[in-house]
Amino acid sequence: MNKDFSAFEQKIGVSFKNKDLLKLAFTHRSYLNEHPHENLEHNERLEFLGDAVLELVVTEHLFAAFPDKPEGDLTAYRAALVNTGSLSQAAVELGMNDYLLLSKGEAKDTGKARQFILANTFEALVGALYLDGGYSAAQQFIASILFPRLSSIVEYHLWRDAKSHFQEKAQEVAGATPSYRVLSETGPDHDKHFTVGVYIAEDIVAEGEGKSKQEAEQNAAAKALEAKGWQ
Repeated sequence: MNKDFSAFEQKIGVSFKNKDLLKLAFTHRSYLNEHPHENLEHNERLEFLGDAVLELVVTEHLFAAFPDKPEGDLTAYRAALVNTGSLSQAAVELGMNDYLLLSKGEAKDTGKARQFILANTFEALVGALYLDGGYSAAQQFIASILFPRLSSIVEYHLWRDAKSHFQEKAQEVAGATPSYRVLSETGPDHDKHFTVGVYIAEDIVAEGEGKSKQEAEQNAAAKALEAKGWQ
């Protein structure tokens, strides 16, 4: 499939020297299964690179922007800024859905699985930007797309450790310490997706998802706080 990425380049204000890199960033593994004749690669190596670049750029910015904050707060800010929800939302706002190269089955899924695909594609795009234009190109893109979100993350305490907060409230209100159980684990080793339930006694309060058990637990705790009205 030959998609025209020129409109997307205009939207992000970048003209790729290597157009194949940009296409690669949007190529999901599932697409290759249905189009083996196109002799393409998938975007997982770019995602791996982009994840590291994203972490460095965000860490560098937080270190400079919050000179009085301790390591724990900076780590929490970073986690809130680059989690699956934040990255997938940014991808949607950039219209990245329109450019994804997916299998027919994956293309029909608009739920949590699509969120993971979008977040991973965002990271792959960062990797492609880094390879095509260097650190400054990736940095400028991340700064324009993600850094404006920091003010609301800090103002509304979206960075707060949801697990710790939920445990405090559960012990205070229900007199019990919550527990977490993995409900499902899917995907290959390099791209796991976890669904975790958070319980008070034997009653499930909420479910959460993530690329790691820790992320899924945080997501479950955040949903449990909302469900209980304990935010």
